[in-house]
Amino acid sequence: MSEHPLRLATIDLAAVRHNVLAVKAVVGDADVMAVVKAGGYGHGAAEIARAAVTAGATWLGVADVDEGVALREAGLTEPILAWLHGPEAYFDVAIRYGIDVGVSSVAQLDAVAGAARRVAGDAVIDGAEALAGRPSGSEPAETPAVGRQTRDDHAATPARVQIKVDTGLGRNGAVEADWVAVFARAAELEAGGVLSVVGIFSHLSNASDDDDLEQLARFESAVEQARGAGLNPAIIHLAATAAALRLAETRLSLVRLGIGLYGLSPFDGVTSAELGLRPAMTLEGRVIAVKRVPPESGVSYGYTYRTTTESTLALVGLGYADGIPRLGSNRAPVWINGNTYTVTGRIAMDQFVVDMHDDAVEVGDRVVLFGDPAEGYPAVEEWAEAAETINYEIVTRIGPRFERRYLA
Repeated sequence: MSEHPLRLATIDLAAVRHNVLAVKAVVGDADVMAVVKAGGYGHGAAEIARAAVTAGATWLGVADVDEGVALREAGLTEPILAWLHGPEAYFDVAIRYGIDVGVSSVAQLDAVAGAARRVAGDAVIDGAEALAGRPSGSEPAETPAVGRQTRDDHAATPARVQIKVDTGLGRNGAVEADWVAVFARAAELEAGGVLSVVGIFSHLSNASDDDDLEQLARFESAVEQARGAGLNPAIIHLAATAAALRLAETRLSLVRLGIGLYGLSPFDGVTSAELGLRPAMTLEGRVIAVKRVPPESGVSYGYTYRTTTESTLALVGLGYADGIPRLGSNRAPVWINGNTYTVTGRIAMDQFVVDMHDDAVEVGDRVVLFGDPAEGYPAVEEWAEAAETINYEIVTRIGPRFERRYLA
């Protein structure tokens, strides 16, 4: 580990804990799920999860089962929900690791039920072999070693599912026409002891408060229908960060804290500081070369920038291979030696240039792309605006060549 790495993402875990506490102060009695999918939005899933739990988050949310397994293998024991699955999803692993499965169809319910029966059958076979003094059979190839260690603990418990309903976002989730069938099948499988329906959830569009409240009404109808079918889910959740902060009606029993966990605002025109949040990531590189060039010097591919006077050019060892958006060329801000400059010319795969004009700069100087504006650094949102995207994408796309360091 270099003392001054070429690419460095510093993650402030104190900021993560602060953000959890700030949201908990707003949402009151609702539980908080820390959403750490996509490698913790580029920050590091396990590290962020531990910090969030320390601050009072009681659930962890991930996109798929593999992400949940990685958290279990990292030692996280809190409840985990995984909600996005391919058609050949291997739910046996989720059951063995005690991961809640989000389901959106009768087919997925049946797939989870089949997995639960296989896991229970494996436990029975292992028990019989143990009584007979014979070694247990081999595990399926997809089942990780840790699952073998915890299988007996989970085999006695039915698979845990949470039903996702589509209330208007048009993505994942059972559409209203399928609710009756989904709830009826879930109730049948639960009555048979194969699985347990512990939750029901949906996702808001954040198109407007009125649209979100319409979705809330549809969601309340779905919950009522589920209960009418004989289900009694204890966990009812709809709100992610935006609604959790703005629409009290949507907080229900749990809120999913995603972008706000990382100290970033889900609202256009509203800063993190205005929401009482602290950005957790500071992204930086190093000046790796300095040169003095004459007026009218072209810079980088295509000469989309030419110097207007004799200038000092600083070369920075970061590029789009590291997740730095090429669309930020000639637009995005960087901090060097206490001043903010604009990326000069096109961002290349591994490097970009900054015209320092006559300002002093040396090889090895820090170059901060974004961080906490309270510390004088550009905000993530400035890069998002330059790249015509959102803050979520900027942090999530940060690549594996960055060394990630964690401040306790």
